[in-house]
This record gives sequence, C-alpha cells and structure tokens, in this order.
Amino acid sequence: MNSKLLMASFAKERGFVKYQLESFNDFVNFRLQKIITQIGEIKPEVPELNLKIKLGKIKLGKPSVKEADGAIRTVFPMEARLRNLTYAAPLYVEMTQVINDIEERPVMVHIGDLPVMVKSELCSAQSLSEQELVEVGEDPQDPGAYFIVNGTERALVLVEEISPNRIILEKKEGTVAGVARINSEKDGFVQRHIVEMKQDGVITASFANVHKIPVIILLKALGLETDKDIIASVSSDAQIAEEFYPNIYESDVKKVEDALDGIGKHLKVAPEYRKSRAEQVIDRYLLPHIGQKPENRLEKAKYLSKVAKKLIDLRLGNVTEDDLDHYANKRLRMSGDLLELLFRSILLGRWGLITRICYNYQKLAKRGKVPSVQSVVESNVLTNQLASSLATGAWVGGRTGVSQRLERGNFIRTLSHIRNVLSPLTTTQEHFEARELHLTHWGRLCPSETPEGPSIGLRKYLSIMAEATSGMNEKENKELLDSLNIENPV
Repeated sequence: MNSKLLMASFAKERGFVKYQLESFNDFVNFRLQKIITQIGEIKPEVPELNLKIKLGKIKLGKPSVKEADGAIRTVFPMEARLRNLTYAAPLYVEMTQVINDIEERPVMVHIGDLPVMVKSELCSAQSLSEQELVEVGEDPQDPGAYFIVNGTERALVLVEEISPNRIILEKKEGTVAGVARINSEKDGFVQRHIVEMKQDGVITASFANVHKIPVIILLKALGLETDKDIIASVSSDAQIAEEFYPNIYESDVKKVEDALDGIGKHLKVAPEYRKSRAEQVIDRYLLPHIGQKPENRLEKAKYLSKVAKKLIDLRLGNVTEDDLDHYANKRLRMSGDLLELLFRSILLGRWGLITRICYNYQKLAKRGKVPSVQSVVESNVLTNQLASSLATGAWVGGRTGVSQRLERGNFIRTLSHIRNVLSPLTTTQEHFEARELHLTHWGRLCPSETPEGPSIGLRKYLSIMAEATSGMNEKENKELLDSLNIENPV
C-alpha cells in the first residue's frame, strides 16, 4: 500500500493529536461537572447563620478578553499570541446560599478562567472553515492541542505512570523476598502502597505515613479478628497457609480495638487519639480505590489477604514477577487527566479556592454582614494558579516539565512534540532497564526518536500512527466483567 496515501488518510480521518483534543473535551464536558458534584456543598463555619453553599451546574463561555474600557469580547488564538494574552474561557458555577434552612435563589458565579486548548470544542476557531481561518489570521493546517499562556504556546506532554489499582509483584534479594506495589487511585490522587515479604515470612505494609506495619495488625483492624478468619481469607491451600503462619505469631493482638491502638502507637499518636486517628488512616489512605468509608473495611481486608497470597505464591515459584517495563503495566496521563488533577487540587488544596471562600465568608460574617456569593469568591485564585502551572510546567505531586514550550522549528517537530511521552524517573540515575527498548513498545513508541544524553530512553515519542485511548472507569469495567460472567480480578 502507498505509505503517502496511508499517512494522508490517517491525518485526514484521525489526525495526529486527536487523542489530546478528545481528552481535553472530555475534561470540559464531563470531568469538571463531576468534580463540582463530588464536592457538593461548601460549609463556612458561621454558627449564627447555619450557612451552607450548594454547588450546582457549571457553565463555560467562549475564550474572551476584557479590554481597558471594561468591554468583553471574543478572542482568537492569533490575537492572544500577538498581545501576550492567556487564551482562556470564563468558568461559572451555580451556587445557592442556604441560610438557616432557607434556600435563596441560585446564582451563576464566576470562579475563574480556564485555559482553552487550541482547536478543542471550546476554541473560537474550531468551527470555522479554511477561508474563515485565514481571514482571522489562523493557520488552517495548525494541528492545535496546545495552550496559549501569556502569549506563549505551551504543550502538555503525555506522562507515563505505573498502571493504578493493580498489584505489581517484584522479586528481591537479601532480607526481603518479594515486594507488591499498588498505586491506589481515587479521584485523580494516587496513594502508593508497598507490601513486603521478608525472608522469615513476615509481611509488612507501608502507605501514607504508615511505615512497615505488620499486615496482620491491619487485617485485624479491618475486621478479621480471629486467626481462622484470616487464614481462610488468605487461602484454603495448606502450603500457603503454612507459609503465612509466621505472621500469626508475629503479633499478640486479639481484638479490633487492640489492632487500632497498635496502629495509633505506630503513628506515635497520644493514647486518647489513637483509635480515631487509626480509623481515619485505614479509611482514607489505605486502598482508597476500594472505598473510603467504614463499610469498606472488610473488602480492604480481603484485598490485602490476596496481596499476601500473591507474595507467598511468588516466593514458592507458583507465579512469576511482573515486568515493570511491560506496557500493559503502564498508563499515559493525557491533558484531561493532568488538568483534572490540577483543577481538583486548586479547589481543595490547603489554601485553595474553597478554603478562601470559607475564610472570606467568616471574615465578613463577623462584621455582621451577609455577603453575596460572588463577593467572597476570589476568581483570580483559580485563574492565576492554572496559568502558572501551564506557564512553568510545575504540577501537582512535585512533577516538573509537564507543560513545555511548543517547538515550532518545523511542522513535523511540532507534531512530534505534542506526541511526547515523559517518564517520571529521574535523569540523574541509571535506570538501565527503563531506558531500554521493550518488546511491548512495538507499534506504540518510536524505537529511534529519543534524545541523546541523560534523557535517553526516558523521553519517548508515540509511533507515527499510534493513538492513546481514554479507557474505562471502574464502574464501566465492572459492568463489562459482569456481562461476560468473569469474576473481577484482584
């Protein structure tokens, strides 16, 4: 088949950056509303008013600019470049004040400006014909899939990560026989878990601020009180049960309360706060993808039991270790995933938008005033933090280089940059295996396009006709497994 015809057809039918555009459109159309719905309401501490602010539907305008005379008008990408503007659209959220159980009329409140991806559904130039694009100064062949921040074009790279909510087994040498890694993801945040099995058979778990706590204590704190229940939960196989026995003898904890107290001691919490703090830790930070409520504890105990069984099977040679470099064990975070993570952190962070709304309301309420909702919302907080992250590349979780200045050396280089895949591994260490070509890169990543020097093998690029799919959420995954009559794998 003629390769030129194939490439032209692919460029016309699919496009080389469509997956980034689709990811951003999904963020705008669904994920923004999902975040607001999950937050639900804001409760400033104003006892005399019994106040809460309900959050409703969101609304996004078209990219616009506010002129010196106060006039607001639609702006196109070219004007944003020439005038050093941020190409962004106003974001509104429906807010309803409820004072002393009396609900007021809902108000659409401007909470900030959201940077708009060029050629996305929100873009002013997206629906124009080639002739109309030329008339407004746009390039009809421009692929889009980048942002304009203070007049500078910025591209969000694809970030490579270990697949979340999966047990990754790894053999070790020395005092540790094997390790199970679990990146438990809930609402965009990842809580890393390390479950280790020592050569003497004792299994420990580390997560959040909990370091190497015996897994037997966690299992009992989660509701498996008797040794019989724990062994039955791990496995009915006599050999595996025998391998697990050292954990039973490791701890003299008998009841749930004793186990919670043991977790509190491990966290070095004062005796009167140990139980509440331990319950908070196991509910919120232990395997959050399973659930974050007390009723999810037994399910978490069963999951941990299966992790213990896998580690014993690994030690006995019943299963092989997982290949961290296999692409089935990896996922790519696209523009929508990265923006969802950033948007959520700006709203819910320690000094985020919601914290500031509560503070401003309390400050004005102490003066005897009942302010309007718009007067307590600092819209520049969201606007500035979004623009700052895109302008500097500094992202949530200490990541850097997520946003990069778009390379415009030539058209091919521009496309290549938008299709960049960035590994989270540091360039200052060897990471020989991570840098090498893997068989599963075939058809997904270009085998030759990678920079020389310290970034070699860690900065990769998608193959010319490769695309990144959006995948399914946990609910859709479960529905598919149920329809196929397949048990959900642990």
